Amino acid sequence: MDRDLIPTMYTCFPQGKHKALTMSYDDGRVYDRKLVEIFNKYGIKGTFHINGGRFDDSGEYTISFDEVKTLYKGHEVSCHTYTHPTIERCPLPQVVQQVIEDRKILEKACGYPVRGMSYPNGSYSEDIKKFLPGCGIEYSRVVGDTHDFKIPTDFLEWKATCHHSKNLMENAKRFAELNKRQYLYLMYVWGHSYEFGDNDDWGLIEEFCEFIGNRDDIWYATNIEIVDYLNAAKNLKYTAVCDKVYNPNAMSVWIQTPTKILEIPGGQTVELL
Repeated sequence: MDRDLIPTMYTCFPQGKHKALTMSYDDGRVYDRKLVEIFNKYGIKGTFHINGGRFDDSGEYTISFDEVKTLYKGHEVSCHTYTHPTIERCPLPQVVQQVIEDRKILEKACGYPVRGMSYPNGSYSEDIKKFLPGCGIEYSRVVGDTHDFKIPTDFLEWKATCHHSKNLMENAKRFAELNKRQYLYLMYVWGHSYEFGDNDDWGLIEEFCEFIGNRDDIWYATNIEIVDYLNAAKNLKYTAVCDKVYNPNAMSVWIQTPTKILEIPGGQTVELL
């Protein structure tokens, strides 16, 4: 068979990039203020998983309800349940309430639909995973580290590359060196901002962000932006011979053909060959 009859098409991240970085931090402690400042300095995006029932109006322990919209502008606010119980031990109706009530108050605070989550105390079950989509949750992060850069196969059991205390710079250097464009790579770092305060190691995250931030070959995205983009890419409609593609999504998707990288704008059909 003539190989030209089956042209290779690859999904890319936005602007044709093949690497993405996302950050994930829990609990909404006041140390988020400094962490967000560092992220913003180096062009890095984070997702912040917050308990809606644990806001501190004084802003001395956790952030306050009133500062959410401003503090996390350009980042993502995500669920962490209303009061942070170990949900695998809780009755399922109570877990539903924990998720829904958390979404309600966070959405009032940030002004947009909250669609992601991280499991409090890393606690979850298959039964909990099954009902999360019905609660409006499209992904949820577990605890633990993979130390790889693969795209997850189950976004409701999303395991990160590493906690920031586990070989962070070693993983960052490996990630920066990846150059095989036939793969999509994702580096995902998680933790709690209060750990930097408790351990007095703000220099670690500053070093990481300075090293990996503001690079032309990396897409810096929140957790939900990655989910939305990859779902949109899966939804592209190709002709049988892959000479045209239709994008039924609102957002653009980028693909790599045998000869070029193309943006496929939302609602348009594009000639590929």
